[in-house]
Amino acid sequence: MNFKKVLQHLIEEALKEDLGDGDHSTLACISPEAMGKAVLKIKQDGILAGMMVAEKIFHYGEPSAVFIPFKKDGDEMKSGEKAFELEARVHTILKCERLVLNCMQRMSGIATLTKQYADKLKGFKTKLLDTRKTTPNFRLLEKEAVRIGGGYNHRFGLFDMIMLKDNHIDYCGGIEKAILKADKYVRTAKPVLKIEVETRSIEDVKKVIAVGKGKVFRIMLDNFKPEQIKEAVDLIGDNFETEASGGINLDNIEDYAKTGVDYVSVGALIHQARSLDMSLKASLNPSAGGTLEP
Repeated sequence: MNFKKVLQHLIEEALKEDLGDGDHSTLACISPEAMGKAVLKIKQDGILAGMMVAEKIFHYGEPSAVFIPFKKDGDEMKSGEKAFELEARVHTILKCERLVLNCMQRMSGIATLTKQYADKLKGFKTKLLDTRKTTPNFRLLEKEAVRIGGGYNHRFGLFDMIMLKDNHIDYCGGIEKAILKADKYVRTAKPVLKIEVETRSIEDVKKVIAVGKGKVFRIMLDNFKPEQIKEAVDLIGDNFETEASGGINLDNIEDYAKTGVDYVSVGALIHQARSLDMSLKASLNPSAGGTLEP
């Protein structure tokens, strides 16, 4: 996946959605030549995310816009601080304002929650993964926010990994059949794909160990309690990567990390994150030329 290309597409489609046939509020009362400044003000403490995205949005709207950052992605932010200043046409500022705020508020909320989870894993070998439980057409930036907050990205979509989950296994007729068919598919159709298998019991784990060596790279332990995770990790040894998933939260994540599992995946990083409050305050810059009158 080409990050820059997908981001460009996201920006284009988001602006089309918002603008329609024009920003009539601005067209009605602001001269196209009017220049202005805007400052992004932070109104809640947390982890800042979306600075790079904001710059891309404004430069998409006006390549000559001057973007002056005061902080960077991943920085701690405090209420009352300024994230950046912008010098551009007023039309550009007002056209891009809502998209920038929506992206930065959402991304900063995800990065802040991710940092809380990641901090709990300090001192353990276990790494924090996100999931595909994302907002349609906004996955790119939600996963980027997880990375900024200190987490790691799991597969981006259905195309970049084979994950044999419960429904695949049940429809296929069992773990053994699913693994063998997936391995054959990979070898004949797309050798770069890795195979991960979801297990729902210790018996499932034993089946993957028996059939999956040389085929499967990671075993997911779904909705296992920490003591069951420990039993499974001991059985698996170094033959496969291990991932705990389901029911993991800030209160129990350390219990899972103590088992020695390689990864924990937490959908809540994205779907339970709350957007943080920010505002973009614009002011006319008469010295740069233009007036408010259309």
